[in-house]
Amino acid sequence: MRRLQDDNFCSLNFFAIKPVKKEKYFIIYCLLKYYGVIGKMDKAHTDLKKERGDVMSTEKIKELAEKYYPEVVELRHYFHMYPELAFEEVKTAAKVAETLERLGIEVQTGVAKTGVVGLIRGGKPGKTVLLRADMDALKVQETADVPYKSKVPGVMHSCGHDGHTAGLLGAAMVLNDMKEELPGNVKLVFQPAEEEDGGALPMIEEGVMENPKVDAAFGCHLWGNLLEGKLQFKKGSLMASPDAFDITIIGKGGHAAMPHLSIDPVVMAAQVIDQTQAVVSRRKSPLAPAVVSFTMVHGGDAYNVIPNEVKLAGTIRTIDHQTRKWIPEAMEAVVKGVTEAGGGSYEFSVKKRFPPLINDDEMTDVAIDSAEKIVGRDNITVSKEPNMGGEDFAYFAQEVPSCYFFVGIAKSEDEPVSHHHPEFQWNDRNMILSMEALAQVAVDYLNRD
Repeated sequence: MRRLQDDNFCSLNFFAIKPVKKEKYFIIYCLLKYYGVIGKMDKAHTDLKKERGDVMSTEKIKELAEKYYPEVVELRHYFHMYPELAFEEVKTAAKVAETLERLGIEVQTGVAKTGVVGLIRGGKPGKTVLLRADMDALKVQETADVPYKSKVPGVMHSCGHDGHTAGLLGAAMVLNDMKEELPGNVKLVFQPAEEEDGGALPMIEEGVMENPKVDAAFGCHLWGNLLEGKLQFKKGSLMASPDAFDITIIGKGGHAAMPHLSIDPVVMAAQVIDQTQAVVSRRKSPLAPAVVSFTMVHGGDAYNVIPNEVKLAGTIRTIDHQTRKWIPEAMEAVVKGVTEAGGGSYEFSVKKRFPPLINDDEMTDVAIDSAEKIVGRDNITVSKEPNMGGEDFAYFAQEVPSCYFFVGIAKSEDEPVSHHHPEFQWNDRNMILSMEALAQVAVDYLNRD
């Protein structure tokens, strides 16, 4: 190959079998330039180099994931045996920080009480991508027969957060070995309290998106309704806002044999529960997904006494901001109408929790392309419907373009794995996929033009 250049022409790389004088190339060059052949040749050469680089990166990620897998399994089993509730993840955070420090990764602890942040600085300047895992467990008494069974009475990792934390540590090990090749930084966020009030927003308020400034964020969830070896994505609304409501129906207590002398809050409560269902089924557009579930009903403590009040509580699930605002207003109108008609009164409150989790279209495309390198197109599914569960990764997605996706853990379609169940268990090998997918999407995002 020889390089040809003229003062009046752009440079050209050209294969030559025999050396000839530069001037003989002018006419050929002009024709090739005119018909766009040169641009296509240059682009093809660039694309080939990029494709080869992608293949090499993926092979290295897979090799390193296998190398560190045994250590990741040990970490997962430790987290599972010593589960901790929201904002109490002291041992978990200490183990995470210890692991990152041993790798030589910059570590910040005590973020939003028990959160941990690691920073891998790439060997070249560039953007910063955030990878996130949640660390908290649930108030569930484990009954699964596994050698790493929870040693904490009444507390269990029954949603996979032990795997999320260990899997992100595995991705950190992979990326740390590749850091000299990275054009930018990887911020590793180990978040407390996803299951309760949410640790994402407090971490953001304490500056996790700054120093260096985060440009994009990715995260994943081990998913019991998805087959092992599969990854699932969705553009736009992925998960709902899990708001909570409390209602007190106030009447006038009395003898159950003389209801006409009382104002019965039980009857009013029943009417509120019944009529609220029409808010979702008849007053809201069927094209806007929403769920209202009453999950607690408390009133009275004797067979022959009409109580003074009945307390109701439950959850409101919506995937868009307009419906999220409207449903509580419509519910309160029902409560007000029922209690006024029945001669009683009421108290009504809504606790706003996480916003809807909305994936960025472009970042979802990036994640899907990365996933294809890891598992192939046949093992990728793109969902058309949102999931009505809640996830406070939504706060990160409000700050920067983001994508959250699911990693399958079900052995068969007939045997889905039930989250928040005392028998919840899954195969350690599924962490390999989360490690590889998170590492690959970080590498690919940082190498984008």
